[in-house]
Amino acid sequence: MGGKRRAGIMGHNNNNRKMDTSSQQQHNVTDLEEEKEPVMLAAEASSKKWKNWWIRTITTFMMIGAFFTILASGHMWIILMVTAIQIIVYGEVVQIAQAPAKESQVRWYKTLSWYFFVSAMYFLYGESIIYYFQEIILVDAFLLPFATHHRFISFVLYVIGFVFFVANLRKGLYKRQFAQFGWTHMALILIVVQSHFIVNNILEGLIWFVLPVSLVICNDIFAYVCGFFWGRTQLIKLSPKKTVEGFLGAWLCTLVFGFLWATLLMHFNYFTCPAKDLATSAWTAESCEPRNPVFTFKSYAIPEVLASVTEYTGWTEVWIAPIQIHALIMACFASLIAPFGGFFASGVKRAFNIKDFGQSIPGHGGMTDRMDCQFLMGLFASIYYTSFIKTHSQSVGQILALVVGNLSTNDQLELLERLLTFFVNNGVLHESVLEKCGASALLP
Repeated sequence: MGGKRRAGIMGHNNNNRKMDTSSQQQHNVTDLEEEKEPVMLAAEASSKKWKNWWIRTITTFMMIGAFFTILASGHMWIILMVTAIQIIVYGEVVQIAQAPAKESQVRWYKTLSWYFFVSAMYFLYGESIIYYFQEIILVDAFLLPFATHHRFISFVLYVIGFVFFVANLRKGLYKRQFAQFGWTHMALILIVVQSHFIVNNILEGLIWFVLPVSLVICNDIFAYVCGFFWGRTQLIKLSPKKTVEGFLGAWLCTLVFGFLWATLLMHFNYFTCPAKDLATSAWTAESCEPRNPVFTFKSYAIPEVLASVTEYTGWTEVWIAPIQIHALIMACFASLIAPFGGFFASGVKRAFNIKDFGQSIPGHGGMTDRMDCQFLMGLFASIYYTSFIKTHSQSVGQILALVVGNLSTNDQLELLERLLTFFVNNGVLHESVLEKCGASALLP
């Protein structure tokens, strides 16, 4: 019996050693695969890379065509497009953690993830609507309570989800559940919050949306083209196909494109005017006054360093619009910093051992694979615009918010009376018009 027992134990140990050896061999193979030098795009087999080239080219032109069609349709359609992209990207990111949740039998993970998404959308989009359309929201008896208590309602919605999550914690799954809770919130911050700033860019003026988006698209295209023909030196291990030649070539091309593209866009009111009516389209756009001075050409003296070069041409000054300089700065960010959003996404894919986030776009992968740089670029554009470009002046909505929020009903009526008196005395309104409206009683 003892001999059999020892033999059984020895056999078991031998099996364990074999399993450990097999596991070690698999691990070594994986390490060798990871350490194996990737084949740069320019060095790939001609048939393979040209097939991929044509697929990417056709789908790229299709996406650009759809983008410009929606762009011409008006602000509302553009916001809906951003919202749709946001939903698709969030779904792809949440789906990554969906498989582990099913394996662990974690209940309500998907439902709770989308609940937090809707709550975040309600809060962020509500903030934008209240800020940009105060003159409409604050005079509507139905919408006014929602605007006044918007943040409290948003907080209650979040707390409901938080309590539901805590109530569903299960013994033995705590680590997995908290990991997925953190994953959901990371997705909300990186996708929903940054998309909120992109929507703000749309409402501030379409140029602040179109220019950053176009710069990232241009940089992505030329990084692929330059890497396709000349790429030899690997840029970063997270994205083995990215090359130094493609990175630098795309930067130079994006600088030129940004300067010329901003020069063209600044001549159209549809792009430069803030959104006042979401139904406005490219064919119904009106001019806006006062116009942001960033779109006005200014004279700049040529530096003395270059004077010796330009003295023979008679140039003593150059006329440049500030938007052209801002476009160059944005182009630098789109080329040198925004790609790290893509590298971050590559790191996520490597962490979860997936090739793409999805297969919704042939030749490109999922929507997240195309939008990973856009979210970071949109956030930068919003902060940059607010810090260096936006002209701060009181709008009708802001003044109305002060009146509704800080004055009593009697004071509001007195203000109305004084405004009507001012209009009548300055010939803006006639007393007969007030009589027809039944407002003549307000005059002193």
